[in-house]
Amino acid sequence: MGLAALSLASHLAAGRAERRHPPRGRFITVDGVRLHLLEQGQGSPILLLHGNGASSEDFAISGVLDRLAANHRVIAIDRPGFGHSDRPRARDWSPEAQARLMVQACAALGVDRPVVVGHSWGTLVALRMALDHPHAVSGLALLSGYYTPTPRLDVPAFSLTAVPILGDVLRYTLTPLMGWLMAPLVYRRLFQPSPVSGRFRARFPLGMSLRPSALRASGADTARMIQGAAAIQARLAELKLPLLILAGTGDKIVDYETQSVGLHESVPRSELRPVEDAGHMVHHIAPIAVAEAIERLAGRTRPALA
Repeated sequence: MGLAALSLASHLAAGRAERRHPPRGRFITVDGVRLHLLEQGQGSPILLLHGNGASSEDFAISGVLDRLAANHRVIAIDRPGFGHSDRPRARDWSPEAQARLMVQACAALGVDRPVVVGHSWGTLVALRMALDHPHAVSGLALLSGYYTPTPRLDVPAFSLTAVPILGDVLRYTLTPLMGWLMAPLVYRRLFQPSPVSGRFRARFPLGMSLRPSALRASGADTARMIQGAAAIQARLAELKLPLLILAGTGDKIVDYETQSVGLHESVPRSELRPVEDAGHMVHHIAPIAVAEAIERLAGRTRPALA
């Protein structure tokens, strides 16, 4: 009876979250997948790819989307399974598969060779777009990314929601409840050593991230993280386009030295811009600096777009 009650509560909470946070953008169907996206501004294109457990709203809440849209056509897409985008269960959703879908989405939108901005897990998709479809991307801005495979104790635990049968039980019972209870601690960890942004605390749609469908997507992405980084490591020498690496030096989720500095040293033509003593949510902590750095990168790519 206890699990049944939790399952019913989870179902009701998911419906309430979707009513409280209806889609603000528009939908397109690409390769049979219905994707939701936010689109603002005019000018040279910029594509924003959010991290694990988030959605396109993350860039809107931070203010980065609005700042970039003053001079650019900015598209922020809900990656499969997050926000209001679908994630068919029978499909492979590796970073390379998601990258292929994003390239197809850009083609459907008439977006030619955008600067691609990825945050956290979204950097794996951004990198695969540049590596697998180099003629579809003009530049990369990678924020707080994970690029070098390292032992991570959090991966097995946070991957459980994608395990068949066990994951189904957890996603509809205990995990949403634990997510609500642990949210303040998770927020602090994401931002440490910086304080949690007031805008993030007030506006982040937590209920959307704790729906069973989103929890499955998050668990599956977590399970693929180390493998995804390992696949990219072997191909870093192929990166020829303008590359901006931006991260907080105090990041508690991914180590700044191992990940961001390591990538910069592996790709000599890259530009590394540290944000001193900032945490993982660098686009919320320093939105003006992040937007200005992306603007400069976009300016460097414009001759290639002509």
